[in-house]
Amino acid sequence: MVNLSKVNIRGAKPNRASKSKNNRSLKMYGVIGGLFFIFSLIQLQLDYSRLLPGILKFGKTALLMFPPDASEWTHVLLAAVESVQVAILGTVLGIILAFFLAFLAADNIAPNRVISWLIRSLASLLRAIPTLIWALIFIVAVGMGPLPGVLAITVGAVGSLIKVFAQSLEEVDEGVIEALRSTGASWLQIVLQGVLPVALSALFAWCVMRFEGDLAESTILGAVGAGGIGYELSHAMRSYQFDQALFVGFVIFMMVFSVELVSNRLKLKMRKRA
Repeated sequence: MVNLSKVNIRGAKPNRASKSKNNRSLKMYGVIGGLFFIFSLIQLQLDYSRLLPGILKFGKTALLMFPPDASEWTHVLLAAVESVQVAILGTVLGIILAFFLAFLAADNIAPNRVISWLIRSLASLLRAIPTLIWALIFIVAVGMGPLPGVLAITVGAVGSLIKVFAQSLEEVDEGVIEALRSTGASWLQIVLQGVLPVALSALFAWCVMRFEGDLAESTILGAVGAGGIGYELSHAMRSYQFDQALFVGFVIFMMVFSVELVSNRLKLKMRKRA
């Protein structure tokens, strides 16, 4: 039996030919990207003469926002709490589903290659459709309210987290997995004793980061009828009550900023423990 602790694997240094080939590929992609950028500027026929009037109009609208109107603060705060609830429920459900599916999708521990490919393809499909579109689909299916928002965030979280969870699992040292296999450990034992303890901190960091994004998305989903504070903002803007819209925007900022502050402290504690 090979003693894995004494095995020294050194990566082969890339030769000059491969470096030159990579440089040519990067230059080619850069040229293609630059040409497409120029083509887009010409093909879209952007009317730049509208910029200055638009800036002046925005300035006049901004003046109407002050001072902010907090007379409806009870409705706004209740809607903010609902947005937080939608984000929490959707993210937690997405984490649970993605957590189990990621172990079947990771290449280094997937019990079946076909199942791994199917799960990754499903995750790519879920990611390709924006969360806002999922919210509109679920509104048609189950009606307006917080439920379609929760479902939309869940689907979006599953699509994104399967990818990043699987990547985190694939970064586990292959030597650890091979050592457990050599002892006759089952697939479940390899996951619980070898893979999960190593990747757990990375998985938790992805969960926190996903919740930050889902909270911001939950405020947008409310604008289309999926519950939350987004409806209050959309209603204020449509009613030309810009002073109320400013207050709602301030509440949204405080929500997102507070969550980011807490999540950054959690990440800092995790780094210190690691």
